[in-house]
Amino acid sequence: MTLGRRVARGFGGVARGSGPAILALLATVAAQAQQVTFDRILHADREPQNWLTYSGSLFSHRHSLLTQITPSNVKNLELQWVFQTRGPAEPVEKFEATPLVVDGVMYTVLAPNHVVALDAATGRMFWMYSPRLSPLARVCCGRINRGLAILGDTLFMGTIDGHLIAIDAKVGRPVWDVALSKPELGYSLTVAPLVIKDKVLVGPAGGEYGIRGFIAAFDAKTGKEVWRFNTVPGPGEVGHETWPPNSDAWEHGGGSIWVTGSYDPDLNLVYFGTGNPGPDWNADPRPGDNLYTDSVVALNADTGQLKWHYQFTPHDEFDYDSTQVPVLADIQWQGRPRKVMLWANRNGFWYALDRASGEFLRGKPFVRVNWAEGIDDKGMPKRVLNATPEGTLVYPNNQGATNWYSPSYSPRTGFFYIPTWMDTSSTYTKGPAEYKAGNQYTGRFPTMPVPPLRTGPGNVNTRTPQEGWGAIQAFDAKSGELRWQFKMSDVTDSGVLSTASDLVFAGGREGYFFALDARTGELLWKGNIGGQVSAGPMSYAVNGRQHVAIAAGSALFVYALRQ
Repeated sequence: MTLGRRVARGFGGVARGSGPAILALLATVAAQAQQVTFDRILHADREPQNWLTYSGSLFSHRHSLLTQITPSNVKNLELQWVFQTRGPAEPVEKFEATPLVVDGVMYTVLAPNHVVALDAATGRMFWMYSPRLSPLARVCCGRINRGLAILGDTLFMGTIDGHLIAIDAKVGRPVWDVALSKPELGYSLTVAPLVIKDKVLVGPAGGEYGIRGFIAAFDAKTGKEVWRFNTVPGPGEVGHETWPPNSDAWEHGGGSIWVTGSYDPDLNLVYFGTGNPGPDWNADPRPGDNLYTDSVVALNADTGQLKWHYQFTPHDEFDYDSTQVPVLADIQWQGRPRKVMLWANRNGFWYALDRASGEFLRGKPFVRVNWAEGIDDKGMPKRVLNATPEGTLVYPNNQGATNWYSPSYSPRTGFFYIPTWMDTSSTYTKGPAEYKAGNQYTGRFPTMPVPPLRTGPGNVNTRTPQEGWGAIQAFDAKSGELRWQFKMSDVTDSGVLSTASDLVFAGGREGYFFALDARTGELLWKGNIGGQVSAGPMSYAVNGRQHVAIAAGSALFVYALRQ
């Protein structure tokens, strides 16, 4: 554990120029906002005015129970305040974090790792904490962070150089700091941590650098590692037989973690999706199914022991990470109550699994898919295409039918809402891949009409719909049928928020934030926010007034009804 290299800079822990009045206000608000017990997180539905974890609840519905904003009055939404961050240091330094709100205080992360505490009613900043990051940090897809976790009066953040830091939520000073691995090897933390009981759970990104992935739990008070589950099993571990014998392929096998998991307290199981195997686009060095990559793993929350797993894309060579949000729902399934998991996968299929046993229940395409002709009764994809030296055209494209951006589930409508890339394709041409520590270990990057990252305001969409477009799709969780589809001219990196008043909020690369009727998909309101949305919306209330927040471009926008 280290503290010396982590020092607040820029604002020194509180807002620069803070006088007695602002410090007194900070002390008062902090006193009200402290002690977020795990019981509060577990029963987040009892306090919908707050947003206590990345997806809003441990079931990851990204569904708000607030009802002040409705389909009839959403047209009266007005911008209340904007928190403008400094300009991105590089084009791919996106604002991907979902804020937390605790008793009137908002906490969020500005890329790559600047934590701020704000007055949730006005946007006034209380403090900023900026750790010093190692120049050796390596990230494949942007210097970004997806958010924080909180327990008691302590915030938890992962950094792009592979550290997990505990931060005093009252004053913005580090409490402890642990390094998970060496940043020069590609290990980074972009995931919003998950708090379960007295532990903080994270895992490293870095699959494109040939890391060996894992999920680890740390004691929230001390930072001591309690357990670790290797997402690529080594010799003697179950699943190692799915990697080539007499080979070190498993040591660089990927299986990274970069999206927050979910938790079922009745089963005491925590669920995480895992990333692609390495190298990404040349599977020759790793014959076999390559467990537990492209999978969901169900782990005992106390010990990290594997209860079950389900692999969505065995022996992946199209970079179809399964780093999506596991959505847990209790529904009537074929006439009886069942604990299910809903999963919209990057590979183009969306799934229903039994979350107690891992039993496959259903898998259906939600976009154009040609790499597999379906899913068999045992849940295995019926694969028909592979990458070739000459090039293979594959639907969906390398970024997938969806990706890390959060879906939503509404218990009121029973609909599963998926942000989607429609009709996208990539051409995969097999190329050489050699592992060298600290270098990308991928093979040849596929070609595609839709850019995987939109890298600046000058990047204008001139593509035809045949080359790909975006949509929010609503599927009936019970029947699997498509109920509605809201089309966009460009693809979307936005998450989705549903509400108990039957609204759906989302955005996209077009630079709009909008509200839809959750039952019909009708557009009810749209606002221009001037930058692409690459984050999940959330909702909270202060002084009895509901707000909706969304990050876009390099700013955080907060809306409420006109008064």
